[in-house]
Amino acid sequence: MADAVREELLALAAIFCGPHEWEVLSRSETDGTIFRIHTKAEGLLDADIPLELVFHLPVSYPLCLPGISVNSEHLTRAQCVTVQEKLLEQAENLLSEPMVHELVLWIQKNLRHILNQPETGNGSEKCTFSVSTTVDDGLWITLLHLDHMRARTKYVKTVKKWASDLSLTGRLMFLGKIILILLQGERNNIKEYLTLQKTSKVDVDSSGKKCKEKMISVLFETKVETEHKRFLAFEVKEYSALDELQKEFETAGLKKIFSEFVLGLVK
Repeated sequence: MADAVREELLALAAIFCGPHEWEVLSRSETDGTIFRIHTKAEGLLDADIPLELVFHLPVSYPLCLPGISVNSEHLTRAQCVTVQEKLLEQAENLLSEPMVHELVLWIQKNLRHILNQPETGNGSEKCTFSVSTTVDDGLWITLLHLDHMRARTKYVKTVKKWASDLSLTGRLMFLGKIILILLQGERNNIKEYLTLQKTSKVDVDSSGKKCKEKMISVLFETKVETEHKRFLAFEVKEYSALDELQKEFETAGLKKIFSEFVLGLVK
């Protein structure tokens, strides 16, 4: 699979070969590859709108979805979020095959149609989504524990959307019945996430009726330190053994947190 990704990256570099069209931001054997593509797509007024698309290809790509960030000075934040969501929906139809170029072509063809749909969210706030590869003094990291997920598919989709909307990175982790959410980002955004998590009808009760999350706990929160890994995307991961989950925490510089807070959840 790594060879297919390598070939895709070479092809993309050849396709987007104009000035500032293509830039690799980071490469890692554990975190995959992050790169930026600058392109244009026709907007509502027949004028080309510059788009900055940042893709994160995890090591399991293309068997999993890429992370996608959308930025444009000509679009509002809500429009950027909508474009991002549509790209991810399209990506779901392309799983198991290299898809980045097809996604770029798709948004070039469909941006006008997407922008023509009713806008929700922060209507006039300009979009400022981006992927950073440096540790910001304002970054915090929080570990949450969920007791259960009955409507798992919907729940996971909602968590991913919230993380994306609030520019949060990290992990949604499953180990048997253990469900953890590790969030990294601006502290105010993490607080807003917690508000959404506790006030939205994100799951269903035993009778199948929509309900709010009442059994979530904050295991710990702290400011990101130099020894902590800077997560570059929000990913959903499932582990088959405790040592796999432990390795995830150790790689992130959170070995002590795992020992103090996660091991106690294992029964």
